[in-house]
Amino acid sequence: MSSAEPEAQAESQLPKALAEPTARVRPGWTSLLFLANIGLWLGIYAPIQVLLPEQAELLDSAHKEVVFGLVTGIGAVVSLLANPLVGLASDRTRSRFGRRHPWTLAGAVAGAAGLVVLALAGNVVVMTIGWCVVQAGLNGMLATLTSTVPDRVPVEQRARIGGLVGIGQMLGTVLGAVLVTVLITSLSGGYLACAVIVVVGAALFVLRTPDIALPRDWPLARWRAVLADLWISPRRHPDFAWAWGCHFLINLGNALGTFYLLYFLKDAVHYPDPDTGLLIMMGLYGVALVIGGLLVGHLSDSSGRRKPYVFASVVVMTLAALTLTFWQTWPAALVASPLLGIGFGAYWAVALAILIQVLPAASERAKDLGLINIANLLPQVLAPLLATIILANLGGYAGLFGAAAVTTFAAGALITGVREVR
Repeated sequence: MSSAEPEAQAESQLPKALAEPTARVRPGWTSLLFLANIGLWLGIYAPIQVLLPEQAELLDSAHKEVVFGLVTGIGAVVSLLANPLVGLASDRTRSRFGRRHPWTLAGAVAGAAGLVVLALAGNVVVMTIGWCVVQAGLNGMLATLTSTVPDRVPVEQRARIGGLVGIGQMLGTVLGAVLVTVLITSLSGGYLACAVIVVVGAALFVLRTPDIALPRDWPLARWRAVLADLWISPRRHPDFAWAWGCHFLINLGNALGTFYLLYFLKDAVHYPDPDTGLLIMMGLYGVALVIGGLLVGHLSDSSGRRKPYVFASVVVMTLAALTLTFWQTWPAALVASPLLGIGFGAYWAVALAILIQVLPAASERAKDLGLINIANLLPQVLAPLLATIILANLGGYAGLFGAAAVTTFAAGALITGVREVR
């Protein structure tokens, strides 16, 4: 008997919820996942990009950067805990409604409740509480939505679907900016509209797609053992560690380059209408991201190669950050926006496929992807703190975008350590 035969036999004995998927997902399923991701990221980034900065300025105009950094930083700490813990809980859920769907809907409702709190917040304390509730709910939803990709999508489709997930994230950002700067201009109305969209997107996905349940008699490890396994040893799983580090640096560079764009347009570029300027930048960014994500997703799945596209995306995103490092003007912003978009879209097209390939165990997909999502979320904690220091002491916005360039370029070095992926 060959060494591959016992592995194939073990795979065949897994319940359907844990087995490697082989059936291609259909456009209807993909579309609903795409819409749910748009709603999720709109609920996170419309506040981060526009509503929270405006609310911070309204509550304390003299210390708006500090208030914004404090609120987003504390909320991001909550997200770091919520993502792997909700993922862990969903891995162990044996509901007849499935493992992921109950947590997806519960997370959306909790996130919407937090957005309502923000709409009513009259001081920084309530604002902070509201944002923490949003981060807890929506990051729980993120853990389970991300897990549906390895649960349902075969290897040969993962770059295309991963690209659409990345496009959903950025399109949610762009549509969120449009929603709260053009369609709804009141602060409370913007928060409430985000809450409705989050719930509708999650409900459509949960109610219109199947979620494979674990068998009732499937044995589960004790909670103590599972919680101890939250740590994944870089020595035992080096590819996981290298991929995590690359993902972390890419997202840190992106956060440093995008979190303070509204203030950048106001205070450095002196654009006469910063809200409209941000909308234009995000529009260019979004169109370029869709092009990069769809094109690279197709090329990567067709060739079976992932890493070359990471290298290319790193170079493009670094050029975008360097453009704003040396030229803090409106024309430079118009050049940097599509460069960053096409680079980030290309990266996301292959990122999820790479990260899924290095997961240690099928039985703990959501927990492990929750740990990977920390690489997406931890920059939300660090970026405001680092940006505050850089803006005050290390060169202002030139220093901030320079740091984004260095951080992004360093990610390309880390991806070379991943051996399982071509």
